[in-house]
This record gives sequence, structure tokens and C-alpha cells, in this order.
Amino acid sequence: MKALEKINKQTDEDLVEAIVKTNNTLLFEILYDRYAALVYNKCYGFAKDADEAKDMTQDVFLKLFVKLASFKGKSKFSTWLYAFTYNHCVNYVTRDKAKKFEKQSVDYEDIENLSEDEEDDNSFLDMRVDKLQKALEMISPEEKMILLLKYQDFLSIKEIESVLDVGESAVKMRIKRAKDKLVTMYNENLK
Repeated sequence: MKALEKINKQTDEDLVEAIVKTNNTLLFEILYDRYAALVYNKCYGFAKDADEAKDMTQDVFLKLFVKLASFKGKSKFSTWLYAFTYNHCVNYVTRDKAKKFEKQSVDYEDIENLSEDEEDDNSFLDMRVDKLQKALEMISPEEKMILLLKYQDFLSIKEIESVLDVGESAVKMRIKRAKDKLVTMYNENLK
């Protein structure tokens, strides 16, 4: 019993290392138990159907077991898993038409125009929830996800950089563009 307690107290990173070395499915179950709800919630956000979200969650964990050795520890495991889940969901939603995020060149003037002031965020955050949900369904999965990463899951710009594997300016630009498009959809289509 003490061995199980000791295993349960291991960090995610130590657990991953042990799973990769031994291919022990019982250790993987511990990792599954830690993150199944988080992965399910992300999948449900895309699928909007409980059964589909369960299937997607299982797919994520099956692929994760196979790809676990590719975790290099450059970020926290939870951030890496989030990126893994995010990519799976985007690919699911776009049905094999998903393309990798292109590392966009960002114009210096655009970066200067990025406002992180509270007034901009407040107008965005004051939207009615029911209309906001409808507007979120009208934008692309990529735009929706970056907004959810920032405003629902409260990931920092640095963490979003890690999830999307792009630079800070690209993250800020994508958030700005997604917010602008969401506000447009909200104002034009949901009056």
C-alpha cells in the first residue's frame, strides 16, 4: 500500500519517465486519473456531445500512451498534455483538413497597436454569455480555442506560446484577431 501511495505522490514528469521506461499501464492509469476530467472538458468544448467527448478523450489517451516518449520536459507535463489535447481536438473538428498553424510574420505596426488595456478586455468580457456562446460557434476552431485558452483556462501568453509552438507576438496577434472577429460576429449577427 505504501508503494502505491509513493507512486501517487510522484510528479507528473517522474511518472511519465517511469511509464516510458517500463511501459507500465498501471502507472499510466494514475496519469489518466489525474487528467481525464481536464481532457474530457476540452474535448467536450469541441464536440458538444458527451459520447463524442468520451470517445475523443479515449483517443487522446491512446495516442498519448504511444507518444509519451516524445515528452522532453521543456514545459510542465500538464501544458504539454494540453497542447496534445488541443491539437487532437482541432484535427477532429476540421476532419483531417486541419493544417498546422502557420508561423505568421507579424507587422511591427500591428504589435504596437495591440492593446492589453483593461478597457478593451472589459468590453469583451461584458458580453452576454448566451450570445457569446453563439458567437464562439461562428468563428473558426483555432480562433475559438485561443480565446478559450486565454479567457476560460487563464493560460498566460507564455503558456499559450508553448501550447501553440509560436512566438509571443504571434500569440498576441492571434488573440487580438480572434477577439476582433468574435466581437464582430457578436455585434453583427446576434443583435
